[in-house]
Amino acid sequence: MKTIIASILLLAVTSIGTAGDLKTLNAGDTCPGFALKNYDGTDVVLDSVLKGNRYAVVMFIATQCPVSNAYNGRMADLAAAYAGKGVAFVAINSNKAEPAPEVAEHAKEHGFTFPVAKDPGNVVADSFGALVTPEIFVVDPGKTILYHGRIDDSRKEEKVTKKDLDEALTALLAGQKVSADQQRAFGCTIKRVEESGSR
Repeated sequence: MKTIIASILLLAVTSIGTAGDLKTLNAGDTCPGFALKNYDGTDVVLDSVLKGNRYAVVMFIATQCPVSNAYNGRMADLAAAYAGKGVAFVAINSNKAEPAPEVAEHAKEHGFTFPVAKDPGNVVADSFGALVTPEIFVVDPGKTILYHGRIDDSRKEEKVTKKDLDEALTALLAGQKVSADQQRAFGCTIKRVEESGSR
């Protein structure tokens, strides 16, 4: 019996080890580029997104995560608010169980005006070290990460007291540094393909 329990515990540790072994990028780090397909079939290339913009907001989101879905309206509103200010929004879906057609339907249903790209095999999520949805990275044209963390401090919009992403973008556009007090994103874990480290 003890042997069986030990085996189960070992399997549990192994199953979460892949995400735990990832290096998460934070403010000051340089992020990798990526080239993915938007839900409408067009290309989403980070270099192209950054060209002509002051910043890019890279958001890891999901179709089935209730936390990510609680932010759908807020993500759409933020993208609209900053659209004319040189800030481009890009969403990435890295969940293995959420196929591209589902991502496309979800984006259309919620009226997203920003690209929502599918990340096959969670390659881009791994390169950023993104762990949950929603999780946010703000990047400058040199691909330096200036902000990494949550959108705000509550899943329930009526209980929000700190709008972290909005404050970070406001500071950047005013020529100020983003606060070093960047709070970790919270939400559903990104469901990765098995043995992603061996791809």
